[in-house]
Amino acid sequence: MRGEPLTRYAWLSVVAALGTILTKVVAALITGSVGLFSDAVESAVNLIGALMALAMLAVAARPADEDHTYGHSKAEYFSSGLEGGLILLAGFGIVVAAGHRLVRLQALEAVGEGLALAGAAALINLWVAWVLLRAGRRFHSITLEANAHHLLTDVWTSVGVILGVGLVGWTGWSWLDPVVALAVGANILHTGYGIVRRSVMGLMDSALAEADVAAVRAVLDRYKTEEAIDYHALRTRQAGARKFVSVHVLVPGQWTVHQGHALLERIESDIRRAVPESTVFTHLEALDDPRSWEDQELDRRPTNPQG
Repeated sequence: MRGEPLTRYAWLSVVAALGTILTKVVAALITGSVGLFSDAVESAVNLIGALMALAMLAVAARPADEDHTYGHSKAEYFSSGLEGGLILLAGFGIVVAAGHRLVRLQALEAVGEGLALAGAAALINLWVAWVLLRAGRRFHSITLEANAHHLLTDVWTSVGVILGVGLVGWTGWSWLDPVVALAVGANILHTGYGIVRRSVMGLMDSALAEADVAAVRAVLDRYKTEEAIDYHALRTRQAGARKFVSVHVLVPGQWTVHQGHALLERIESDIRRAVPESTVFTHLEALDDPRSWEDQELDRRPTNPQG
């Protein structure tokens, strides 16, 4: 059921992108501003990103199956990665257009009407970005967060463009329009790089955030003190909204299987409470078995089956 509310938020982003594209294109046409044109391009990228987010959120919500036993949550990284790439392309295109306009300056027209339209579009994006960011953090969705940050970038783009175009209308300095557009393009390139980097790191199975790892260690350290056990080979990774935790738990060798299993059940339950949306894997070992201390690395050397 998690996918249903997330796709609803993605549809909100699609509708908002369509509305702001129309508004900004009209503003760019009536004023002839390259700054407002760059703002319209940014909204067009928003639309493509929102459509990709909608598709990938639907995929990520699918339950695990025989071919994807860990679920489909990593699909969200494709969406955020594509959106980051589109942001980079948009930023590059804006920089090129602004450079061309800087060489061939052009006076602006109907500045007041254009600014009013751009302001209305910025307010729409600000509200939608706020809604998406809250939803992304609530549901731990990198796709919604990426989309929200993209929209916030669009808002700051609009604010910069509005100020620049307003100054052009007030002072008559036509060069301010492409200069503002260049600044907007540089900011967009920076944002796009950050989103692409985060998506790549997710696909590379990066560890959980420090706060999550600390929460896991707090649970394990408590059991280590209270139950006289130990642990090692703690590994974590993030896959979209899903978090994975793996750890080896070492208990006294004289414990029964039932005792060990009961302890692991309690540990896994406490970790899931401390780190929501997590899947926990534990491996039971004996404290007094030398082989228990040989498997702390990711790849363990094959052992003699005869012991």
